[in-house]
Amino acid sequence: MKVFLSCLLGLAVSLTQAQELALVKKEKKIGYLNTQGKLVIAPAYEKAGSFSNGLAPVFIDGKWGYINPSGDIVIEPQFDNAKAFNSGIAVVAKEKKWLYIDKSGQPVELPHSDKLYDFDSNGLAFLRESDLIGLMDTKGNVVLKPLYTEIKPFEHGFAKVKQGNKWGVISTTGKTVITPEYDEIDISGNGVFVARKGTAFGIITADDTFKHVKDATKIWPFLEGETLTYARKDDKLGFINTQGEWAIEPQFEKARAFRNGLAPVYLDKKWGYVNAQGELAIQPEYPDAEVFSSDGLAPVKVGKEWGFIDKSGELVIPAEYGISVALIGFLTSGEDKGFINGLARVKHKGKWGFIDTKGQVLGNEWFDNAEPFEKAN
Repeated sequence: MKVFLSCLLGLAVSLTQAQELALVKKEKKIGYLNTQGKLVIAPAYEKAGSFSNGLAPVFIDGKWGYINPSGDIVIEPQFDNAKAFNSGIAVVAKEKKWLYIDKSGQPVELPHSDKLYDFDSNGLAFLRESDLIGLMDTKGNVVLKPLYTEIKPFEHGFAKVKQGNKWGVISTTGKTVITPEYDEIDISGNGVFVARKGTAFGIITADDTFKHVKDATKIWPFLEGETLTYARKDDKLGFINTQGEWAIEPQFEKARAFRNGLAPVYLDKKWGYVNAQGELAIQPEYPDAEVFSSDGLAPVKVGKEWGFIDKSGELVIPAEYGISVALIGFLTSGEDKGFINGLARVKHKGKWGFIDTKGQVLGNEWFDNAEPFEKAN
């Protein structure tokens, strides 16, 4: 019996940890929806942000505080402004002063920075000293002294850094991975860096060597786990591999990234999809088309609305939706316009909601607005 109870407890803990909530707006009030379509926190807030680190900022009676996924107030409304928690710390404004707080709402003493920046999921925040930027961790350790004129947010464990007019890359330990000597640089999801040096575009190999891709006039980053990315030669686009070789010769007017073995391409004023061999797997017939998701579906435009096709090109969800990235709370990023973990954020007849891969409306309910799901814990 004890073993059975322990298993149930472990399952409950696991489900709690895995909970995801989406910020939704209904009748000018904000609440939170779970992935089963239930409003676990009824719309009651005039302003609010998405959950992160187990807390969400909410605006009550003219001040900002924080609630937990059960809707309980855990940090009393007292702030003039409040940002999202990350790595256990959030930036808030109180009495015309910005400061860091922990999840109990208490101030956190950290090294002086001329400007306070949000911590990220790596437990790092920018540290500004005059015109230079460095990094510190949540314990106040200076991970990287201010050396750079600019540091971009970390992606896939790396961040772009600017020194003078040149770009390089650092790791989360502050170590230089790519020496700042490039005019442009991008971090891919598969560990390959693409860069421009002067007029030459290419990739950077594991030993920090620049490999010029012949005739390339632009290269886009690889998506996570992918071995092909799109690149331009003159006025046409093709695809290169991780060795910097042309795998599919430039022949398309436009192109987008490979995922799930297919990439959108634009020919004769219509979008279709090619496979890794450069063959047309789905004929060009759409006025617009997006990248396939890991669920094996891709958004395509038919007329003025969007539907979803499978990898065979069959329209499995009718074209009656709008698609976009949400920006009504603290979430301000995200390129996925299709399915994420089995759900897609769509617009229908002026309202927003979520559909599953079968085209069923989550909770059979539409909202004035909705943001993508975020981990609540």
